[in-house]
Amino acid sequence: MQSKKRRRLEPPSIHPRNRYSENPPDFHLLASLYPSFKPYVFSSPRDGRARIDWTDFNATRELTRVLLLHDHSLNWWIPDGQLCPTVPNRSNYIHWIEDLLSSDVVEKIDGCGDGVRGFDIGTGANCIYPLLGASLRGWRFVGSDVTDVALEWAQRNVESNPHLSDLIEIRQAEDILPREETGTDQLLPGEIALNSEEKLSNDSCIVQKVGMISDERKVYQGPPVLVGVVRDGEKFDFCMCNPPFFESIAEAGRNPKSSCGGTLEEMVCPGGEQAFITRIIEDSVALKHSFRWFTSMVGRKANLKLLTSKLREVGVSVVKTTEFVQGYTCRWGLGWSFMSPTRKMITSQVPEKNHQSFMLEGLQRQFGAMQVLKLVESFFLASGACCKCNLSSFIVDINASHQNCDAILNYGPHISGECVSQCPYETTSGTNSLPSPLDELSFRVSVFEQIPGTLLVRGSLPNRQSRLSGLFSSIFQKLEETLKKEIKDKGNRRCGTKQAVEWQGSLLQDLRFLSLDELEDMGIKRISEALSTEQISLKIPWSLVVAYFSVSVVACMFTFGLGMDI
Repeated sequence: MQSKKRRRLEPPSIHPRNRYSENPPDFHLLASLYPSFKPYVFSSPRDGRARIDWTDFNATRELTRVLLLHDHSLNWWIPDGQLCPTVPNRSNYIHWIEDLLSSDVVEKIDGCGDGVRGFDIGTGANCIYPLLGASLRGWRFVGSDVTDVALEWAQRNVESNPHLSDLIEIRQAEDILPREETGTDQLLPGEIALNSEEKLSNDSCIVQKVGMISDERKVYQGPPVLVGVVRDGEKFDFCMCNPPFFESIAEAGRNPKSSCGGTLEEMVCPGGEQAFITRIIEDSVALKHSFRWFTSMVGRKANLKLLTSKLREVGVSVVKTTEFVQGYTCRWGLGWSFMSPTRKMITSQVPEKNHQSFMLEGLQRQFGAMQVLKLVESFFLASGACCKCNLSSFIVDINASHQNCDAILNYGPHISGECVSQCPYETTSGTNSLPSPLDELSFRVSVFEQIPGTLLVRGSLPNRQSRLSGLFSSIFQKLEETLKKEIKDKGNRRCGTKQAVEWQGSLLQDLRFLSLDELEDMGIKRISEALSTEQISLKIPWSLVVAYFSVSVVACMFTFGLGMDI
């Protein structure tokens, strides 16, 4: 219960330029302005707020339609069964792309002409990203897809907005290269097209390496993604993608609290998002000079780390990540570039974001939020950092000096229950953060229980002016590694103890079948006496039982060995 209260104190993050960050949609107002939306709006009996039934596809589709019309002057519609996007969430992605383009991290690409040009992989019947990008920023787009229904309705949505139709091109994702040819030029599943010069370069080796590290069960074998769809000589500032997140349609339908529709092609891919985005990474190697930024949305944080590792192996120059949170839905953005950095980047001094989080899943009963919070505190106390733990709010405030940070990153403090903080500040039960001078790193760690057996550990960095703030991400990653190892080790020890208890029970049963004379011959008459009264657990500790038995067995084996002249 405490975790739910704590979550309400921290509103979901939304991009500050998103028009819904300060003014969320007013359902009562929209219902009064658009009669077609009114039947789907009702007042909550709990708080009287206007709501809609998120499990009703017609309601979510009508909400998207009126938001696009009311806030963006866009005419829009999709047929039944097609994926229905949420406007605030998709706007977050557009604004993040804008942040990447406006940054000076990598060089601008030549050949895009005036303005910004983007490529939407799998634009869908909704064509939401090109429509939002064109209406919000005036960007030009190419949107690709594979099904006839998606291509038809995407084109209809473009033509329904004549003021934007010149900015958006809908393209069928079919290979524009001749695949009928045989020989080395024929593309097979898992391969990508390279020109003759690139085939002689190290890039081909890199692509092969990506293929080798991919799990064979997660190899994408569907229609072309970028290679074969992007035309010769085309240049783009970015590509974006809302990939098929799931490996099966059954997995896609596990959320009973919402209904966003979605066809098999939009929702499901053999290997899921991991396989699909891996193909984008492979294609990006061949098209590294055609795009300034490659990006994709990611649905699972575990896949985000795996894909980031793949990007490092293919030699990208920059990797960027972000978190999209809208309501109860959380997604991540992954961006990378092969362009030369315009300035030297020192990740230890320039933090990418001031929030970090990770999940602890499959936990046993002894690892609740309280226990994990104490493990977090012990982790930082072991390095000498100052901690202020508030058990009622499930938070720990940490203040670490440069020496403390160095100890964490270079020596990896072990979690111990005997660590004592040398903190010069007064420890209280309040929730105020510790003082944070420029030469110290101050941050907060919170623990939330998501579902039984699953905890979310979240770190926040309130003061980004500290000279050590760039170390926050590395320290939090070290915390994640240490916690998972500690929990695994304790789980193994608990399992070992359970096995020992079972073995002791088995030993007791075996001893019951021996006569008193046999037990006395083995030199453990006290055990036989206890067994005869069935009170061994009261008269003799188990450790003493095992000790007596072990010594007797060794003695018997030694005697037997001498008799056999060994």
